Amino acid sequence: MSIDMSYHSGNHLIDPQQLLERARVHEGMHIADFGCGRTGHVIFPGSKIVGERGIVYAIDILKDVLENIRRRAALEALNNIETVWADLEKPGGNVISPKTLDVAFFVNVLFHFTDYALALDEAARILKPKARIVVVDWTERLSTLGPDENEDLIDFNKIKVWAHKNNFTIQDDCSVGPYHGCMILFRHD
Repeated sequence: MSIDMSYHSGNHLIDPQQLLERARVHEGMHIADFGCGRTGHVIFPGSKIVGERGIVYAIDILKDVLENIRRRAALEALNNIETVWADLEKPGGNVISPKTLDVAFFVNVLFHFTDYALALDEAARILKPKARIVVVDWTERLSTLGPDENEDLIDFNKIKVWAHKNNFTIQDDCSVGPYHGCMILFRHD
């Protein structure tokens, strides 16, 4: 069986290094990419930053996506990547223990949810005190990429309301390219 080596990271739309820097990811941290997708856009650069003492959780509902991540991690000898099957729309929908994560990433994922508070609640459940949630999502559609309709774009104001109700402050609210907004939430407990 051959492995496709032509991984497309999508860096021309969203620079994962910029996201990791903005989230203040460093060696030894435990981070997760919720809805990691086939390319591991945040997973693989994050793995190199957190190093051998850190852990990167690749979380997705599609088992073939997780298998692809698992194979690539083995091929690149990245032993700090763990794949986790999870349904982010269910409370307690993943096996990661509470108070485990330093940073949770949602990159181009929340627009798939009708109620993205459920996914944010699940991330908050497994975050450590003084941890961060990074939300990056479409602010404008690009040809055939992104949400089907402009009304499916996420409402960052709803994320702000969720953050304030759940003891998070807005650390950063910016764009990360012409088609994506970014909001970094910092937990105060």
